[in-house]
Amino acid sequence: MSSEGVIFVSVESMSFTCGVMFFSFTLFFSCFSFLLFISRMKLWCNCDTCKSYLTLSWCAKFPNLCDWYTHLLKNSPTGTIHVHVLGNTITSNPDNVEHILKTNFQNYPKGKPFSAILGDLLGKGIFNVDGDSWKFQRKMASLELGSVTIRSYAMELVNEEIQTRLLPLMESKTAQNAVFDMQDILRRLSFDNICKFSFGLDPGCLLPTLPVSDLAVAFDLASKLSAERAMTASPFIWKAKRFLNVGSEKRLRKAIEVVNDVAREMIRQRREMGFKSRNDLLSRFMGSINDDVYLRDIVVSFLLAGRDTVASALTGFFNLLSRRPEVEGLIREEVGRVVGQAHGSGFPSFEQLREMHYLNAAIHESMRLFPPIQFDSKFAREDDVLPDGTFVRKGSRVTYHPYAMGRMEQIWGPDCMEFRPERWIRDGVFVPPCPFKYPVFQAGIRVCLGKDLALMEMKSVVAALLTSFDVRVVQPGQEPRFSPGLTATLRTGLPVRVSHRKP
Repeated sequence: MSSEGVIFVSVESMSFTCGVMFFSFTLFFSCFSFLLFISRMKLWCNCDTCKSYLTLSWCAKFPNLCDWYTHLLKNSPTGTIHVHVLGNTITSNPDNVEHILKTNFQNYPKGKPFSAILGDLLGKGIFNVDGDSWKFQRKMASLELGSVTIRSYAMELVNEEIQTRLLPLMESKTAQNAVFDMQDILRRLSFDNICKFSFGLDPGCLLPTLPVSDLAVAFDLASKLSAERAMTASPFIWKAKRFLNVGSEKRLRKAIEVVNDVAREMIRQRREMGFKSRNDLLSRFMGSINDDVYLRDIVVSFLLAGRDTVASALTGFFNLLSRRPEVEGLIREEVGRVVGQAHGSGFPSFEQLREMHYLNAAIHESMRLFPPIQFDSKFAREDDVLPDGTFVRKGSRVTYHPYAMGRMEQIWGPDCMEFRPERWIRDGVFVPPCPFKYPVFQAGIRVCLGKDLALMEMKSVVAALLTSFDVRVVQPGQEPRFSPGLTATLRTGLPVRVSHRKP
C-alpha cells in the first residue's frame, strides 16, 4: 500500500473515531442532562398534588387542568400551591400578583425557559423578550397603538369586516336555520382583522365560502405545537426532536416556514411599494427598524396577541350571554340609547363605545370567568419571598392564574360563579377593576398595550350582532372543555343557531 493510501486510511480511521467519540459524548451528555432534570423534578415527591398530576387522577373529577388548579387554590389558606414535579409555584393571591408584576417586577422576567419554548415562533418579539429589547419594543408600540391615527384605522378595519362579511354571513345562517361553530367564525373574523392591522394583508377567512387560509392553518398549528412544548416532561425531549427534525417538531418547523414566507413577502412588497403613507403596524414599524428579521418577530407577536385573545374572549362572552337573555336585553337597550334606533345604518364611534358602560361591564365580567389567557408564568431571577410568606427559589417558575382568580369568593364574593355585569357598575358608570385582582390584561409594567383596541373590537362585534340577531348556544349547559394551547379554545367549538332579533 502506498504512503498516500496509509495516510488516507489513517485519516478515515481518525474521522470515524472522532465521530464515534462525538456521538458517545453527545449521548452521554444528553442522558446526564435528562437525569439531572429528572432529579430536579423530584419525581419521588409523594404529596397528593404531585401524585394526582403524574397519574392524571385529577381527570376523574375535573374537566380541565385549570379547574383542578382552581380547586387546589380555593382550598389553600394562602391561595398559593406548589407543584413540585414541575418546579412551579401557582398563585391566585392578588398581593402576590402585585408583587410579581409590579413591586418586584425586575425579579420576575419571562425567563429563558419561556423564551426557548416560543422562540422559534416569536423570535425576539415583544412577548418573548426581557430587558432592553422589551423596553424598546414596548416604547415603540405604546407610541403607535396610542395614536389617534392607528385607533381610527383599526376601527375602520373592524367595521368594514363586520359590515361586509360578518353580518351578511349571519343573514345566510339565519335563512338556513343552520347550526354552526361560532368560535370558528369569531376566529376567522379576528384573524382577518389582525392580519389587515398588522401586515396590511387580507386573508379573506370570513368570505362567504369560509375558505381555508394556509396562513391561518399554519399559524394555528405553530401556536398549538409551541404550547405543547411546555407540556413535555422535559425540554430535552422537544429539543431532541427539533434537532432530529422529527414528529411534532418537524410539523412545527414547516408551519413556521409558512408564516415566515408570508412575513418576508409582505416586508418585501412594502419596501417596494413604500410604507410611509400606510397605517398597518408593519409599515409604521418600518420607519424605525431596518432589520427584516426583527420586523417579522415584532409583527408576528402582535398577530398572535390580536388573533386568539379576541376570538377567545368573544366565544366566552356569547357562551355566557346565551344563558342570560335579560343581560342581552340591557345591552341592546344601551346600544339603542347611545347610538340611536337607526343603528342599522351605521356603527358606533370610538367615543360612543366608551359610553356603553353596561356592555363594557358585561365583557369584563365574561372575561373574569373565561379569560382568554388562563395563566401566565415568570421565572425568578433571585430567591424571593412572596407577600403570603411563600419562598421562591432562584430559577423556579412562578405562575399567576386569572382563571382561578375569577372564581375566588374572597376576591369576588359568594356569587363569584354567576355572570353578573352589575358588579362592575356604580351609579350607572363602569368602575375599572383592580388589575391585580383581575390580571386578564396582565398588570403593572407589562400591562397589555392593545387593551383598548381589543375592547373596541369586542364591543363593536357584540353591538352589531345583538342589534339584529339572537345568538343561542345549542347546548348552553354543557361544561366547557379546553384544548391545550396558548389561549383558551373550546375543544368542540361553540355550536350556535342565529335568528333575527325578536322585538
